Amino acid sequence: MIISASRRTDIPSYYSEWFFNRIKEGYVCVRNPMNIHQVGKISLSPDVVDGIVFWTKNPTPMLSRLDEISQYNYYFQFTVNSYNTDIETNVPSKNDVIIPTFQRLSKQIGKDRVIWRYDPILLNEKYTLDYHLTYFKMMADKLADYTEKCTISFIDIYRNIQKNMSSLQICSPSTEQQEEIIAKFVGIANEYGIYIDTCAEKVDFDKYGVKHAHCIDRERLERIGKYKLDVDKDKNQRDECGCVSSIDIGSYNTCKNGCLYCYANFSQKSVVANHSKHNPNSPLLYGDIESDDVVKERIIHSFRNNQLGLFD
Repeated sequence: MIISASRRTDIPSYYSEWFFNRIKEGYVCVRNPMNIHQVGKISLSPDVVDGIVFWTKNPTPMLSRLDEISQYNYYFQFTVNSYNTDIETNVPSKNDVIIPTFQRLSKQIGKDRVIWRYDPILLNEKYTLDYHLTYFKMMADKLADYTEKCTISFIDIYRNIQKNMSSLQICSPSTEQQEEIIAKFVGIANEYGIYIDTCAEKVDFDKYGVKHAHCIDRERLERIGKYKLDVDKDKNQRDECGCVSSIDIGSYNTCKNGCLYCYANFSQKSVVANHSKHNPNSPLLYGDIESDDVVKERIIHSFRNNQLGLFD
């Protein structure tokens, strides 16, 4: 089993104490987003957890406690964008906090376990193509020694973020603009010795040497863990998504980063309310198990294949 922590919220930034408590307790509970009274109990035993993928914009709270997960294989999807607080409302200063944290994390765990994400790419009068090119190059200069690659994507205007997007006249790049961005980003990335891939994009950028990303990446976990994994593509993700199967332990409407493009927060009012119910000692990310909840332990197993191949 692979744990995703989490596409739904920024656990390293806001819920790291809870996460380490769950590791200590050896299990976590997750509400079914489609049926809130249906709760899954998930083992976090190293015997069945083949890897953990963290998604974050600021893992600073975790850095001093990484020894507590030394028995697990893990890596970070670390988003460092060029947006200001008009877009990423509560993300700390990139120069003062985020970039130094990225560098420190990489020094601690290795550049192969810190993936730089520059996504989603959006456009308006302020965030133009030239703006992105200028700041992508500046960030590449600071991050290239601390990562292997950069995963990018272009914004999708989901219904629940349309109001946020319209307030700043934000739009998604056209196909022609996407191709121009890709071509120029690849040139910059090559200059700094990193490579580009794309997250769940329908457009084929193969002619630029850009492949589809595997954000929950079987091969990366195999390389980190030095074992083979018999795990299939995640059927719950979009066709263009290259991720393998995982279990997400986060909850929607709990991330306090305040990014206007976020599809995982449907309501800032709900975010505030849910965060106020957060208890670091609860098995749930927010709230507690109630009398009308039905808790079922999920039957899970390791995907590890310990049989050596001919060339292993």
